[in-house]
Amino acid sequence: MSIEQLAGQQKAKRILQHALKSGKVSHAYLFTGPPGSGRMAMALAFAKALFCASGTGDACGTCIECRKFEHGNQPDLHVVEPDGNSIKIDQIRELQRELAYRNSGTERKIYIMKRAESMTLQAANSLLKFLEEPQASVVAILLADNGQAVLPTVRSRTQWVPFLPLAPIDMLQTLSLEGVPVLLARAAVHLASGLDACRALVQQNGFAEMRNVVIQLGKDSLLRFTAAMLTAQQHVFKTELGDQPQLLLSLLVLWYKDMIHIQAGRQDEVVFIDQIDWLSKHAFARSAEGWIRCMEHTLEAGKRMRANVSPQLAIEQLLIRVQEG
Repeated sequence: MSIEQLAGQQKAKRILQHALKSGKVSHAYLFTGPPGSGRMAMALAFAKALFCASGTGDACGTCIECRKFEHGNQPDLHVVEPDGNSIKIDQIRELQRELAYRNSGTERKIYIMKRAESMTLQAANSLLKFLEEPQASVVAILLADNGQAVLPTVRSRTQWVPFLPLAPIDMLQTLSLEGVPVLLARAAVHLASGLDACRALVQQNGFAEMRNVVIQLGKDSLLRFTAAMLTAQQHVFKTELGDQPQLLLSLLVLWYKDMIHIQAGRQDEVVFIDQIDWLSKHAFARSAEGWIRCMEHTLEAGKRMRANVSPQLAIEQLLIRVQEG
């Protein structure tokens, strides 16, 4: 994937594409931002563009270097990951030995270091010597959740590239390109923080089933109180879904929030898009304030659970309050 094809992170894209187009590529970059913001994907796209033979300011995807990269056959790309909880000095020494060899015909050698803030002091000092006398053909890309946690002397020798939390629409775009079912992705991006957390959520056993149960519970909670109680008992507390009551409540908040989106004409923001006809028919049964009260009752049920109230009791009380309005 090219830099331009990645979702979000416009500032990071501008910094990197300007360097590529102007030919003023720094010897070291520090990609800093929260987990799930796409730093690794951007690092790989930037590395691919650096190897690309087209010289267009981004990876062309068709030249031999791009094809090698896409098939994992680029020997001049090195990825360093923590050994246990930290990156150790022996890993830096091994990296330096690898980079000292002649390259395989490309003009550059690139290394990407994950969790750069986890380097031991000895490892950071060893890397510092390498950064102080950079080889023209070597580009370092350091990734860190918190750039301030990287050794200041290392930090000062890199160009900062800031990453922001991805917006739900950007995460949805990425997940859709990865083949994640859109109905699950639309829910996940509003529940989880960052792409990695979204991926873990949609792969979680029972997530799709929980979504279906919430749809039924959301409908029954408004129209058929007895049916809602039965749905909760038979499809939640008598199944493995009962082990995830907070997930159920989080999805139920999105269900009530969708009613407000419908009232406001924001159909593109509806999470349960496969239920948009039903939602449209019932959204005006209550005022926006009424739906907000439903959301508040749901959030209050979550607080009660965290205070050690039985999940079954908390949800039954929630259904009574939603029925009462």
